[in-house]
Amino acid sequence: MTPGKASEEENTGTPGRSGELPHTRLSRRLGRFVEASGEFLSWIWLVLLAVVVVNVLLRYAFGSGRIELEEAQWHLYAVGFLGALAYGVQTDSHVRVDVFHEKLSPRMQAWIDLYGILLLALPFCVLVLVFAVPFVGESFAQNEVSPSPGGLPGRYLIKAALPLGFSLLLLAFFVRLLRVGQRLFGPDAENGSD
Repeated sequence: MTPGKASEEENTGTPGRSGELPHTRLSRRLGRFVEASGEFLSWIWLVLLAVVVVNVLLRYAFGSGRIELEEAQWHLYAVGFLGALAYGVQTDSHVRVDVFHEKLSPRMQAWIDLYGILLLALPFCVLVLVFAVPFVGESFAQNEVSPSPGGLPGRYLIKAALPLGFSLLLLAFFVRLLRVGQRLFGPDAENGSD
């Protein structure tokens, strides 16, 4: 999740590389929000690194492990990972499983993206949100804490990262859907025909 030229090039919407998709006004605005969120959340990795170093030093140099630092590591990793999902979709820097994808025309790639988003990605995100929101609500109502002695309080806070992360991912897929729609159904003259 390193901000840089790749994301700037991707946001231009100018056709050049085969995988680039044109933007709409709405996709550009929402995409900037998703990307800014991902860049902000990328700082979590530095915090996680610092927590790991402190925990290792305490454990091996001073013989004193701290359960709250262990749990903080898990929580920071979860938040960083959930933020990275949406950022990866937004910048199109995620791993593609389809080995034939690069050999297809940009228009065919867009059709595959369209069906993948509509039939797989959006329903999955909605399904996770349907179950995650009550999951967090129940944790909040019980004021759930860590079962470990000396663990972190407010377990609902880390559980809230799940619906927040998937909401951001849903937004990233919506932005991608707008861009794919622009490629398939928008005016071809400015964005280059395939």
